[in-house]
Amino acid sequence: MLEIKTKVTRIYDWLQEHSKIRKLFLVGGADSSKSYSIAQYLLIDKFFNETNKKILIIRKTRVDCKESCLEVILDLLEEYNYPYLFNKSDSIISSADNRRNRILFRGTDDRNKYKSKEYNYIWPEETPEINLEEYLELVRRCRRKTDTVNQIICSFNPIDANIWIKTEIVDKPKDNMDFDYSTVEDNPFAQKEDIQELEELKEQDENLYNIYRLGLWGILKHIIYVGWKAYNSISEYGKEPQDISYGIDWGYAKPAALIKIHWFDGNKVIWEEIIHKKGLTTPQFIELAKEKIPEEERQKEFYAGTDEPGSIQQFYDEGFNIHKAITDVRDGINWSKAHLIGIIGANLIKEAQGYKRKEDKNGNVLEEPVKFMDHGMDAGRYGTFSIGRNYTGESKNVW
Repeated sequence: MLEIKTKVTRIYDWLQEHSKIRKLFLVGGADSSKSYSIAQYLLIDKFFNETNKKILIIRKTRVDCKESCLEVILDLLEEYNYPYLFNKSDSIISSADNRRNRILFRGTDDRNKYKSKEYNYIWPEETPEINLEEYLELVRRCRRKTDTVNQIICSFNPIDANIWIKTEIVDKPKDNMDFDYSTVEDNPFAQKEDIQELEELKEQDENLYNIYRLGLWGILKHIIYVGWKAYNSISEYGKEPQDISYGIDWGYAKPAALIKIHWFDGNKVIWEEIIHKKGLTTPQFIELAKEKIPEEERQKEFYAGTDEPGSIQQFYDEGFNIHKAITDVRDGINWSKAHLIGIIGANLIKEAQGYKRKEDKNGNVLEEPVKFMDHGMDAGRYGTFSIGRNYTGESKNVW
């Protein structure tokens, strides 16, 4: 067996111990190393050391899969200095030796790419993004000829005890399943700032603290944005937007977010995640924005958080029509809440599903939102309310 000298997690050890179990479910709080550990397991134990194996890594959309799972896998391959072949256009990583192993990165938004094929290992990251029917289809696809045990490995936060994966899977365990529950304590790479943010949830919202800090099943209530629909792309909505704008929330240790706002008749809006990423310096953020946004769109209105005027100036100097956002939280939420009809992008959808109002110690609901996993929500609000604040009637369009 090829040995890789690297630091592994408790979850990686658990996966090794359960390599003969067909269905594994990794349930855990934020930053518990679930995804990182699965990536290590699929690379070290499968891609490096088995032969003729086909691995499917999948999320709701292929774009989300490429910008999360693919990035983790490529980073680990570089760290391990292991030779590989990468077909960027098809999002396939292959063995550079005679092992004939392949890793494919896909989205359930393109079922023809995986529906009629078979795999040895399947990892549906953020499994509740997909529905029960899509999950069962993946189980059926996990049946390729093997000399080991074909496995499907699911990973997710326990965000709501009413979702299908809790009611239909966790609450109805079978002999060919096993479950692991993890918290940030299981992550030897966790940053102090991330742990502190999770601890602060205890004073803000007990339910979110239970979910993201303790890894316990929660019941989400007092959600701010309701009634919107998740789309894989703007074309799914079936209408062309009348115009677009953008919102920016700054970050480094926390994600920087760039959200595109599509405006429709009656001032209805759909928010689309363009960038949602940690560790970006302002120059890196600008370069990534240039990659994502065509030059002709950079003269559309961009509204950014006012806490980094220097970053606003740098974007302006690089040709973006950027302004300081109107950052009023209460009025901005209320206006956006009345006009938001759709959301595109896994990180943005996940934020919206958990974006809720605070409660005081007596359980009274406050107007203020919980400050946690809200960077896309802030950016979307900036790009929406900064334009729409002057319009209160449905009969008059902003554009």
